[in-house]
Parts: sequence; C-alpha cells; structure tokens
Amino acid sequence: MPQESLAFLLKDVSRLMRRRFDARARSLGVSRAQWDVLFALSRNEGINQTGLADYLEVETITLCRMVDRLADAGLVERRSDPADRRAWRLHLTDAARPLLDRLRVLGDAVVAEAVAGIEAEATAAAIGALAAMRSNLSARPPEAVRTESLSARGKGVA
Repeated sequence: MPQESLAFLLKDVSRLMRRRFDARARSLGVSRAQWDVLFALSRNEGINQTGLADYLEVETITLCRMVDRLADAGLVERRSDPADRRAWRLHLTDAARPLLDRLRVLGDAVVAEAVAGIEAEATAAAIGALAAMRSNLSARPPEAVRTESLSARGKGVA
C-alpha cells in the first residue's frame, strides 16, 4: 500500500539522517538531546520550559535536566517570566550561536549527502510535498463526526 510505504520511508530516512547527523555532532561534543533542544530553542527563543517540553514531546522533568546541562555549559540561560514568577523563559546565550552555526553546516552536509544524485526538481517537489503534508497534519483536526447514540439507533433514527 503506497501510504504505508511512504510512512515507513519517511520514518527510515528521518532515522538515518538523525543517526548520521548525531555521529558528526558528537565531534563537537554535543549529544542528540542537546542539539535537539538547541535547534528547537533557536526556533522558539523565549519559550517556557513546559512549552519547549511539549514541542519536543518529552516530559518536563527530562527537559529540565537537559536545560540544566546546557546552562552549565553556558549555552542556554533561564530568565524569569515577567508574567509568571514561577516560570522561566529559555534563551540561547551568545556562546550557543557559533555552535548552532557549526551544527547547521553539519546538517547541510547530511542533507546534501541524502539528496546526492537526485535532480533539483525532484528535491524541490519532495520538499513541497512534505511541507504540504506537515501543513495538513498540523492543522487543527476537524470536529469529530457525531455518532449515533444507542437510543437513537434503537429507535431506527439515523
């Protein structure tokens, strides 16, 4: 079935790209969890820890430990949230920016390796299709179709 093949291919390509990138990022002393947080934070600077945990689909306590390590390394800082004294907003430090630049170069190299031998038009079409899929799946789900109640079904009402 084409849909199953597409889903499995997307999963496999994503896994292989992460693995390749992870192997290269280790040379910079950055773990997968750390670069994941850094990239997510670079796209969502000033987000609170709970929001970032949701974005990364990890438990808040797990993210807190990762942020602790990144803060200890001087890459992330917590700033108090002016709207909520109990909350922290997360920001990259100036020291994180050159590291992110180097990680982006590594990422570009992995992407170039992945698309080697594929025509530019095919790559552009794949990017367009994947962007449309992301948009389709990111959209708010339609309201659930109302199902018949047991009492209505029993009365022969549809």
